[in-house]
Amino acid sequence: MLEAKQIIKSYGEVKVLKGVDLSIKEGEIVSIVGSSGAGKSTLLHILGTLDKADAGEISINNTLVSSLSEKQLSAFRNRYIGFVFQFHHLLPEFTALENVCIPGWIAGRDKKEVEDRAQSLLQHLGLGHRTDNKPQALSGGEQQRVAVARALINEPRIIFADEPTGNLDSTNARELHELFFRLRAEFNQTFLIVTHNEELARMSDRQVMMKDGKMI
Repeated sequence: MLEAKQIIKSYGEVKVLKGVDLSIKEGEIVSIVGSSGAGKSTLLHILGTLDKADAGEISINNTLVSSLSEKQLSAFRNRYIGFVFQFHHLLPEFTALENVCIPGWIAGRDKKEVEDRAQSLLQHLGLGHRTDNKPQALSGGEQQRVAVARALINEPRIIFADEPTGNLDSTNARELHELFFRLRAEFNQTFLIVTHNEELARMSDRQVMMKDGKMI
């Protein structure tokens, strides 16, 4: 599902990634762990095509993403990649249902089809009664589940999650962990997760440790 070779990234004089290799199989849940400043989030953003490496190759779903134009890359990201961040980034003026629909509408899909899938996803995630609520009326755990539904709306092949439980209490964090594994069981969803949460890392199929911009 994902193959990264010799990813290098610097910001000015600071070398953040020093030749990172990573391979992830379809349906695999992989956690990247390591201390702050190890380069975990930088790597995740580069693998998710939100940032560009200085050198190296990335292939996702058998597509060499470095060969795509900006327009092609944007369309590829919208279609094949989902994101869940520590801060859910829901738009406050829209309802839960509308927030989930936005990537589908950006993709130009049929409005009714997108709304039906969003409704189904929210129902599936235990939020069927919250579709018309705006983010401020939702709990932290509910907001994060809306963000997960939004990540799933276009049926992506891989989901990148950056500290997805960082702002959640232990109960909501555990529920989100279990949700990821349920999604894998039901949809064969692939996950790459950056986390400091030891419980989530232990549950993953594989833990990848980073230190000083390298895999160790």
